[in-house]
Amino acid sequence: MKYLFSILSLIIITLIFTPGRVNAQGCVAISGKGSFSIMEHPMLDTNLSAGSEKSWIFTSSYRYFRSFRHFKGTEEQKQRQVLHNEVINWQNTIDLSLTRNFNRFWSVTVGIPYLINTRSSLYEHGGKERHSSYSHGFGDARVVASRWIFDSRKVHSGNLQLGLGVKLPTGDYGYRSYFYNVTPSSRPVDQSIQLGDGGVGIIAELNGFLHLGGRFNGYTNLYYMVNPRNTNGTRTFRETLSPTLANEAIMSVPDQYLARLGASYTLSGALSALTVAAGARIEGIPVYDLIGKSDGFRRPGYIFSAEPSLNYSFKRVNIFASVPVALKRDRLQSVTDKENSAKTGTYVIGDAAFADYSINFGVSVKF
Repeated sequence: MKYLFSILSLIIITLIFTPGRVNAQGCVAISGKGSFSIMEHPMLDTNLSAGSEKSWIFTSSYRYFRSFRHFKGTEEQKQRQVLHNEVINWQNTIDLSLTRNFNRFWSVTVGIPYLINTRSSLYEHGGKERHSSYSHGFGDARVVASRWIFDSRKVHSGNLQLGLGVKLPTGDYGYRSYFYNVTPSSRPVDQSIQLGDGGVGIIAELNGFLHLGGRFNGYTNLYYMVNPRNTNGTRTFRETLSPTLANEAIMSVPDQYLARLGASYTLSGALSALTVAAGARIEGIPVYDLIGKSDGFRRPGYIFSAEPSLNYSFKRVNIFASVPVALKRDRLQSVTDKENSAKTGTYVIGDAAFADYSINFGVSVKF
């Protein structure tokens, strides 16, 4: 148990506190493109680690958030709401995935999200009238192969599951909507509500649980997606707002990450179990990608949240829900911000709109 705990601690500390990797996204600080294949419920199904039978698991989950609070760095731009010129995003993601468990070690998950997004703003519609742009459709699909590290017949204190996969550019990354009081009126929607990013991503995951004694367990989900592609060719039209934004005319294809860590308490009955959990969550978009260049327009930053969650399982059905509540939001200086700072001799940083919380719930069925 001490050996397993040491491995968990080392990996968690490395991922969360390594300089240059703890960054993220605004105007959605949390991506709705559905790239995350990590289960949203707090406790991994330990039966998957303990069982040896072949099985299928179908999971359907939903995520909603409304981003409207603008930040530059960690400072909230409260005047945006007073002046009523804030940007508001409503994002809904329905994620569908199918997992094949081959034995007590190996499994493969295939998933794809369906997104329904609305974005309300002034500046995208001439600056005088508030209007909305829209996007809806399937996002970027993913395929992830996973393996439990330890043999559950020999190690009973917990387990770790490593995953490696690919994110495919199946979502439209040049989705267009109608814009008022501008020419041309049909334009690509903002990066934050595009259905995809146009890149082939490399997904790395680590999921784990650790028995802490009695009915208590620890859990962790760690995720990083590498997007080697630099830019995707989709025009932002930001250069029409100011000549200084010429370096933001094309959308970037950024990396993404997510980390969760917490503890749960389980009440078990004869045929069902209720798990209550609390933990911390950090997610976002980095300033610099791990592989390749980081040119073009992106809103890097991160959101750190407290995450209460519930999980109820009976027979072959698992129902889960969580509501991450933002504790810290930070819009970091992007590559293009740094370039413009060097050109002008003044500190330049863009803003981004963040949500106060997100709502996540879903159901999985094993058959």
